[in-house]
Amino acid sequence: MSAAQPRVMVVEDDDAIREGLCDALRYGGYVPLSCARGDKALREILETSPDLVLLDVMLPGRNGFEILRDVRAAKPTLPVVMVTARGDERDRIDGLEHGADDYVVKPFSAKELLARVGAVLRRSAERPADVGTISIDGAAISLARCEASRKGKSVTLTERDIGVLRILSANRDRAISRDELLRVVWGVDPRGADTRAVDMQIVRLRESLATVGIDSLIETVRGKGYRLAPSATVKA
Repeated sequence: MSAAQPRVMVVEDDDAIREGLCDALRYGGYVPLSCARGDKALREILETSPDLVLLDVMLPGRNGFEILRDVRAAKPTLPVVMVTARGDERDRIDGLEHGADDYVVKPFSAKELLARVGAVLRRSAERPADVGTISIDGAAISLARCEASRKGKSVTLTERDIGVLRILSANRDRAISRDELLRVVWGVDPRGADTRAVDMQIVRLRESLATVGIDSLIETVRGKGYRLAPSATVKA
């Protein structure tokens, strides 16, 4: 949670509801951000880094469950509250099983919404922070500074390099597929996309890391994708 006013991203396609949510958040002391389309939501969330996301389920382009899955892959600690008119128990269970922190069913009062947002933000303050540095074999990679260094030598990494490293380090227990990397880091639909873009990005990233003597940070998992080497250490 930010030291200043918390920033809340509202992902809702209905103009009147979106404006109403933003007005309620302003009244509650939050800074509202907004997005009207599901196929733009992930990019907006990653670019603006809000403190919490209010995420509708039924959206044009992509639905809320798909967005939630990718948000959890890229930013596991980001609080997400699902907001929807679909009150079916199966939908609520799906949202929570996909990693939502809470689930609000329309219609709801501004007072209830603000209470739930406040409660989720208080709980999220106790979570571990996102990865800040990766260490391996005496080398350090700072995601904030976009820099890798070892034995006095350093190299600047691109934002896309950092995006790849962030999702790999946030998901240490599994290999990340090329399709998932395209969705989360590139922000594009992998259906029909050229996954060679991912492979070429990994090649360039490995070459950059090699200039400072980092040779074994990213492993290729045949038939599955890429993962961070088990010997790497990640810290907030």
